[in-house]
Amino acid sequence: MATNACHLTAFIFFFFFLALLPGTTPLQASQTWTLLKVQQLLNHPPVLSHWRRTTDFCGGGGTLAPTASVICYGDTVTQLHIAGAAQGAPPLPLNFSIGALVTTLSRLPDLKVLTLSGLGLWGPLPGKLERLAGLEIVNMSGNYLYGPIPRGLSRLRSLQTLILDDNMIGGEVPGWIGTALPSLAVLSLRNNSLGGTVPGSLGSAPSLRSLVLASNNISGNLPDLRGLANLQVLDVGGNALGPAFPRLGRKVASVVLSRNRFGGGLPAAELSSFYLLERLDVSRNSFVGPFPPALLSLPNLRYLSIAGNRFTGTLSDKVPCGDNLQLVDLSSNLLSGSAPGCLRPGGKTATVVLSSENCLDKGDGSQHPSPFCQNQALAVGIAVPHKERKEIGRHAGFIAGIVMAVLVAVSLVGAMAFLAVRKMTMEGAKTRPSAPLVDERSSSSAYPSKLFADARYISQTVKLGALGVPPYRSFSLVELEAATNNFANSCLLGQDSYGEMYLGKLGNGVPVTIRSLKVKRNQSSQSFNRHIETISRLRHRHLVSALGHCFEYDLDDSTVTQLYLVFEYVNKGNLRSRISQGTEGRKLSWGQRISAAIGVAKGIQFLHGGIIPGLFGNNLRINNILLDQNHVAKIGSYNIPILGEATKSEGGAGSKNQTDSTKLGDKVDLFDFGVILLELVSGKPITSIYEVEIMKELLLWAMAEEDRARRRSFVDPAVNKTCSEESLRTVMEICLRCLAKEAVHRPSVEDVLWNLQFATQVQDDWEGEIRSGDGSPVSSRATRSSRFSR
Repeated sequence: MATNACHLTAFIFFFFFLALLPGTTPLQASQTWTLLKVQQLLNHPPVLSHWRRTTDFCGGGGTLAPTASVICYGDTVTQLHIAGAAQGAPPLPLNFSIGALVTTLSRLPDLKVLTLSGLGLWGPLPGKLERLAGLEIVNMSGNYLYGPIPRGLSRLRSLQTLILDDNMIGGEVPGWIGTALPSLAVLSLRNNSLGGTVPGSLGSAPSLRSLVLASNNISGNLPDLRGLANLQVLDVGGNALGPAFPRLGRKVASVVLSRNRFGGGLPAAELSSFYLLERLDVSRNSFVGPFPPALLSLPNLRYLSIAGNRFTGTLSDKVPCGDNLQLVDLSSNLLSGSAPGCLRPGGKTATVVLSSENCLDKGDGSQHPSPFCQNQALAVGIAVPHKERKEIGRHAGFIAGIVMAVLVAVSLVGAMAFLAVRKMTMEGAKTRPSAPLVDERSSSSAYPSKLFADARYISQTVKLGALGVPPYRSFSLVELEAATNNFANSCLLGQDSYGEMYLGKLGNGVPVTIRSLKVKRNQSSQSFNRHIETISRLRHRHLVSALGHCFEYDLDDSTVTQLYLVFEYVNKGNLRSRISQGTEGRKLSWGQRISAAIGVAKGIQFLHGGIIPGLFGNNLRINNILLDQNHVAKIGSYNIPILGEATKSEGGAGSKNQTDSTKLGDKVDLFDFGVILLELVSGKPITSIYEVEIMKELLLWAMAEEDRARRRSFVDPAVNKTCSEESLRTVMEICLRCLAKEAVHRPSVEDVLWNLQFATQVQDDWEGEIRSGDGSPVSSRATRSSRFSR
């Protein structure tokens, strides 16, 4: 009997002990229903297939590690983790509502950790998250969330981690993040569509340890971050930041600045003080000056990449290395000498070293001859080390004498030629009209005679004088150097695999953009003439027009080593900056958007048929559509023939002949134009083909029924109340036709223009009736069949 009593006491004590353990109490029935509702709203994803009404969520029944877990404290949910496939999931059905999901989650009042990643969520990032006031960690990465970061998140005073990677978040990094969230330690917004600059308030975030803004469209200098005493990780790669190197605290462990516009020299003394630094990546920027070898000896450094810059200096065998180095990438710089002994095979550390495209005595891959790095260093104004200058200086006096003599002779000949030409020009101007843009003697063989009988083609040539841009001409290298302050980094607008783009100002004060193109192998100027003739015709009201070119020659054999193309400068931003990234008050009106679309369509029409041969596959993007001071849209990037860019197809088979290729290129440009229309209507940034498919599905849903409210839900709120129903429907329909999967089902550019002009007409009529006091929508004066019959 005593034994049984002891057993009973032990049994009761055991259950009493279990009752005290967190997570063993049954979950509240209301929260169980909330979790099942979340499962339903997420369209029953496979990772939640084990959830049932009878599931003991707090007892581990809701957990399927590592993709789904529910953690409770007592009888309430405190952590909810739901992670889809690593490669992401397709967008949830069109009846999904991100707002309804957050409203449902708000019924879990004690929720502190929320992970909803890779589930196909779409819609604007909801400010309703503020209802979950106790949230400490939010991870909604790998979805299709768009729009700006809502102000409502500023009320999550306990928030410590915010991860929104791999979405479509637009706008700018909010200034309140650095001040309204005192506990924020991790901010990760990688791979979104953020623009603008980094707010200075981030430099005052007291708890921030990790700041990740990589792969966005952020520009300007970073704010002073030395006040972030706890900052360990800074990753801003893949933006347009710079040129100043960021000011950082000494405890930083990882710094990634790759693929930006940082320039100047590295702050060697400051970097040497980063005693905890493990990763430094400054690759693919515009850094110049001596490479500081002391970086290699930082005690904790594991990864170092300076690839793709213009660092100079002579490396030595005796440079010491840290014990933890695992990878060093020195490639594509102007380094000479020998790689440090500690970086060679069998050296002190087991390190992977990449050093090609330098001037090293012993390095991996191809190396340039030593004079190459010396000359390149001089070309960008980098001081050559004393030992290298000594070798160059032996012949400096002799070379200088020759150069001076040549300059004097050229100046005299040039002055005489200038006076003679000027006299002939002034006499000839009295008896004959201005010379045509392209010499008629050469055009007769390039153009079929029927071309000049077609007013649609010759009208653009007649109007060239009214473009308001200087005539096309050949520039001298001296002119371009003067215009760009010797191609200074401060004038650099951007760069790609073909070369660099600079902002310059000609001697007459006219601003221009200058594209410097690399020539893979030296060629004579005659080999470029065919391309130059085509480029000289790229002058149209809706193109960033070509103004001229310049050849840089090799003094030894007179071959071309560098080609410069000069274009007009359009300085009022791109179309995206006034649509999806525009602030209230700066966004274009509906009428202005249609006008811009018409301008782009006319530019496409000219590229396809206004010159022979036409230019197709122009890789049209909304951020390459520039606006002038009158909001006239100009195509700022097109398939310049000299670049040899291959026409890209999004699904068509390779063409058998030039005619098929031309037709395909025509339809590819129309698809790209449809993407631009999609952003003009929705006001949401679209940066990938996947996002195009999402927005296209949403547009199809909006147009599926004659439901005005449904259709208006797709429209940018900035213009939703100021566009007529008929105008909006017309633009939406032509947009869908441009986005047709099969190229043959896409409209012609003439059809597009007709419909857009119709949309403008009905919009103007509607606005006129509004102003006259009749607010009723304008009935169409043309049947729908007639609008699409062309």
